[in-house]
Amino acid sequence: MKITDRDALIVVDLQRDFCPGGALAVPGGDEIIPVVNSLIPLFKTVVFTRDWHPPDHISFSPNPRFTDGSWPVHCVAGTPGAEFHPDLKIPPHAIIVSKATERDREAYSGFEGTELDRILKERGIKRIFVCGLATDYCVKNTALDGVRLGYEVYLIEDGVRGVDAPPGNLKRALEEMKKAGVKFLRSETLHG
Repeated sequence: MKITDRDALIVVDLQRDFCPGGALAVPGGDEIIPVVNSLIPLFKTVVFTRDWHPPDHISFSPNPRFTDGSWPVHCVAGTPGAEFHPDLKIPPHAIIVSKATERDREAYSGFEGTELDRILKERGIKRIFVCGLATDYCVKNTALDGVRLGYEVYLIEDGVRGVDAPPGNLKRALEEMKKAGVKFLRSETLHG
């Protein structure tokens, strides 16, 4: 598939806290970095979303259950854990979108409470290609919102990893995206 100026790559939450050794590590989360880095040069529009939480965010719990929207403290704005993974090659023209910045509101989608839709529409973007972490939460919600907002949405299968919490959640997320019209493909099928 040929990438054009009407396409955007959305890299979801490839932050230190979601990679091995981080506060809320996704198993194998850092394994997708070479895939993501190989895709970046193909796109004129590259978006990096990030959790950018206040220190008292509603999802934080001293006893997180991982199944009810409670999580350990992670990706607090301005902390090392909130930084993008150091091996990620962020181009100078990248668009950085911070989400879940309000204490009392969760935001799994890169579109929720952000200017992402406006930015993409202003650039004439028609198709979005989604990769990043975690498949069953922020990737899924970003992809579903993309469909809802009228984009043609592609999930880059080898460019995502999930947490699968609770067990079976990853499979359900993939089914939900397929049912909504998200198309699945692998990174090697894309070219400039």
